[in-house]
Amino acid sequence: MSVDDIAAAIKSMEIRGAGRIARAAAAAIGDLARSREWNDISSLMRDVSDSKAKLIGSRPTAVSLLNGIQFTLRGLNGCTTVDDARKLLIRNSEEFIMSSNMAVERIGLIGSRRIKDGAVIMTHCNSSAAIACIKEAHRSGKRIKVYATESRPWRQGILTVNELAEAGVDVTLIIDGAVRSVMKYTDIVMVGADTITSNGAVINKIGTSQLALAAHEARVPFVVCSETYKISPQTLFGDMVTIEERDTSEIVRKGEIPDTVKVFNPVFDSTPARYIDGIVTEIGIVSPGSVYEIMVKQFGDIEFK
Repeated sequence: MSVDDIAAAIKSMEIRGAGRIARAAAAAIGDLARSREWNDISSLMRDVSDSKAKLIGSRPTAVSLLNGIQFTLRGLNGCTTVDDARKLLIRNSEEFIMSSNMAVERIGLIGSRRIKDGAVIMTHCNSSAAIACIKEAHRSGKRIKVYATESRPWRQGILTVNELAEAGVDVTLIIDGAVRSVMKYTDIVMVGADTITSNGAVINKIGTSQLALAAHEARVPFVVCSETYKISPQTLFGDMVTIEERDTSEIVRKGEIPDTVKVFNPVFDSTPARYIDGIVTEIGIVSPGSVYEIMVKQFGDIEFK
């Protein structure tokens, strides 16, 4: 798929999930380097810059997308020939995709150890990392049960229950409004992340913060499963995470309500660090308070804008 195709698929939610869109963007730039011919390095730089803008514009609030692109482009400014630039982009693209997939596998192994035999788990939306933890716990022989939220309005929970059921996991789909009622039967909540800020707050699918509050009230551990590239370096320098709003047609059909009624359709919400018991990453389980140190180590050489 071309850069334009990938950007359109991300914007339309055909490609969704923080990790998936980051890998798709990296792959798009790698494919651009493989398929296009350039006469000089300046032409290549212009095309890559345009491609970066298109991809970021498809989901401007997704830090994983930005970080995946930054990783793929790192070192490009030091290239002086088309051949060197082409090889670098292809190599970086492949490395990011491989490391991203390996990170999810590693998170699954680490996170599964937080799941006790006989545990009841609640999850939200469709997180590859959280699902990896659950599937690995099941694969290791632990008897577990999962409650997965429907996750309106896009109902990503349907994807989650299908994947878990295919793996043989005992899974129950619940409506989003049932979270507090079902929390009393839950031993641990495991969710993914779209963005992690410098102070340890987590931006994730709308409704995540409600799970965190319900878990806090019921004294149920609330664990986030996330790759480190979802940490936002920009928040260290004062940038706020913009919560994307999507079209009202995702909520109501045309003519279903009066035109005078407003519709609010945010994609994400923010869960404060104080409600998060731990963040499972590919480098281990860390506290929200450790995010700053990880950020400096992981992104110290990235250009902040």
